[in-house]
Amino acid sequence: MTRSRLALWAVTLLVLVVAPLVFSKGFALSLLCQMGILVVFALSYNMLLGQTGLLSFGHAVYYGLGALFAIHVLNLNKVPTPFIPLVGGLAGLAFGLVFGYITTRRAGTTFAMITLGVGEMVAASSLMFPAFFGGEAGISGNRSQEPFFGLTFGPQIQVYYLIAAWLVICVVAMHALTRTPLGRMANAVRDNPERAQFVGYDPQRVRFLMVALSGFFAGVAGGLATLNYEIVSAESLSALTSGMVLLATFVGGVGFFAGPILGAIVITLMSTVLAGYTKAWPFYFGLLFLSTVLFVPGGLTGVVVLQKRLWDAGLLSRVAPVYVRMAVPGLVFVGGAVVAVEMAYRGVRLPGAWLGTFAAMAVGLLAARWLWRRESDRWAAALEALAGKAAP
Repeated sequence: MTRSRLALWAVTLLVLVVAPLVFSKGFALSLLCQMGILVVFALSYNMLLGQTGLLSFGHAVYYGLGALFAIHVLNLNKVPTPFIPLVGGLAGLAFGLVFGYITTRRAGTTFAMITLGVGEMVAASSLMFPAFFGGEAGISGNRSQEPFFGLTFGPQIQVYYLIAAWLVICVVAMHALTRTPLGRMANAVRDNPERAQFVGYDPQRVRFLMVALSGFFAGVAGGLATLNYEIVSAESLSALTSGMVLLATFVGGVGFFAGPILGAIVITLMSTVLAGYTKAWPFYFGLLFLSTVLFVPGGLTGVVVLQKRLWDAGLLSRVAPVYVRMAVPGLVFVGGAVVAVEMAYRGVRLPGAWLGTFAAMAVGLLAARWLWRRESDRWAAALEALAGKAAP
């Protein structure tokens, strides 16, 4: 491992330790805990989509079932609280082995449809078997049990550090998995399953193992959610939860290990902080997702990585003027779009306000298009120079 990577890991650990000391209020601690849980969940999903090329519409099955088994074991008061996420992980692994055997018999669209069916089947079971699933009310628990080395895990700060510890363990384990022969073969199966089979590997077995391991880490995330919220409801198994982790992974960047991490942070901020200012936040999230898919296929992490490559090649100064000039009309257009959305949501019927908003959007859009025609050559030249320096 290079020094730069070691430094990055060290900085990450330092941030995890210091963050609750800087953001010590109850809402901030709760937000940090939600981020940590979603990061583990999104990384587990990326093991399927990003590393193995499997688009799943039912990944919440492992998350939700892991959470359910975790809260049942928590209520038994037989397992120390810090090991409850491991219970969720083992449950996710068990169901990953069962459902993975069924779903990985086919790949591509067929796999996606089978996972959708499995997800809906399990979600329907939550209402059919209320004794285990808790029905519509869900199942509650109490994380404050017998002290574990003096820790009761009642205060939110203790739960945060527990989630942070499991987050580090899971991130290190999933990153290490990408360096193993199984991780490499998962990439080969994603890119060319026929060639992988030609060199002696069974693509179906590789997919099966990755689904099972992904289920384990999703179950750990479910166990962490159990400790954080102290309740598990049918929503944990729903298509909404599966869609949330899918969108977080796409927005962050499927092709990068850090992509789901960034995506999880952005989604958490939008669903909590932004939701506190406007109830139209799902609409903004939808626009962000569409913009990412259409204009930035590499996700937000892809944008960051590109800027780093330009910086390392000494080319960032060439494109910086492009960013500065495009920023003003871009902000005018985005600001006008936000005002239009909020007025539509609140039912504003003032013709003058609508006319002014659409005028601002039109000016911003036309100015951006005009500037881009002038600056596109500079941008293309910088990318061409970057490609030239990267070529051997």
